Amino acid sequence: MGPPQKSAAEPEAPPDAPPEEQHKQKLDELFTRLAASKDADETAGLLAAIDRAMLETSSDTDEFLMARAIAAMGTKNLDTALALLDRLVEIDPDWAEAWNKRATVRFMTGDQSGSMADIAQTLQREPRHFGALSGMGMILEQRGFRASALKAYQRVLEIAPEMASAKAAVDRLEAAERGQGL
Repeated sequence: MGPPQKSAAEPEAPPDAPPEEQHKQKLDELFTRLAASKDADETAGLLAAIDRAMLETSSDTDEFLMARAIAAMGTKNLDTALALLDRLVEIDPDWAEAWNKRATVRFMTGDQSGSMADIAQTLQREPRHFGALSGMGMILEQRGFRASALKAYQRVLEIAPEMASAKAAVDRLEAAERGQGL
């Protein structure tokens, strides 16, 4: 059995660069490929590769806490997930994905204001975070701010032109603007 195979969607960064720079280069390349993608399957693979890359960290503690938080989210143990993510954003405030996951948990608990605050933190650290932008669009749409929601989803499409959920949201909101209803 050989070494694990990397997906064709996951680029290699130069091994001589510091880990943070390698991670940034990897994300930059993935986002560049995502913006140029014209194929739904390729887009799906790149979205998944970016999601995996966003979870990467050089800290075993961060990795452990994130894995536990994701597991708690999966079992709907949202209090535990929130406590773990609170700790993560405290010990690693520069990790965009910790803020994003906490935004998700807050949304799941009905705390839209807290979720929006965490989305802002996520986007401050990673402006191309399509998941955070999509979450922002959902919250804005639920609150009745259709024009602002449309802008959030359009930003997602600038990052990921073939992202089906964002395309559907843009179509739905543009139709609503034209008076064709949701």
